Amino acid sequence: MSDPIVERFRGMSTANISDALDRLRIPGSAYGISPLQNGQRMIGRAFTVQYVPAGSPPGTVGDYIDDLEPGTVIVLDNDGRKYCTVWGDILTAVAHAKGIGGTVINGVCRDVSRALDVHYPIYSCGRFMRTGKDRVEVSAMNVPVTLGDVHVKPGDLLIGDDDGVLVVAREHEERVLEAALEIADLEDRIVEEALTGTPLREARVKHGYHQLQRSTS
Repeated sequence: MSDPIVERFRGMSTANISDALDRLRIPGSAYGISPLQNGQRMIGRAFTVQYVPAGSPPGTVGDYIDDLEPGTVIVLDNDGRKYCTVWGDILTAVAHAKGIGGTVINGVCRDVSRALDVHYPIYSCGRFMRTGKDRVEVSAMNVPVTLGDVHVKPGDLLIGDDDGVLVVAREHEERVLEAALEIADLEDRIVEEALTGTPLREARVKHGYHQLQRSTS
């Protein structure tokens, strides 16, 4: 079923949404999480997985993907670990075939060639080839996790583009959307006027450019 909020956010830039989050004093821009490649876009609701160091005997890195619906964004919290990965070629192949919305990792990915070839969206702290098997294990699924410096709850909205990825908490979606649409409209007006002869400084002053991200309360 179509998600009306997802559709209204679709196509919006993370920059405009980040400014809206700033205006509302809501955290959400995930610092240190970068796109695997330019030109990818991602939007969808979060399914979360939490990882911890492997025990003895070690548990698994997770068999969750068969149960996910198309459009879901998989959020893997490997606590920022860069010495082993929790996402690779097999998961990319299955996720792409199932129509998963994308993958966001507080950690690293590997086997990136397939994701690059099929344009599957991945956002992570980097890439490294060493497996997470026997190094980390799933401790919980569909629980609150951390992504960069922000928190993600199951069902929160994840949005990514060339500038990175951000989280819009479900309880703030309507307010963030309203503010982001207003900011995008005003920035479009500034560009339009500047490109038709109005000095940029005048267009910025007219439309309050330097106050767009400031709290109105």
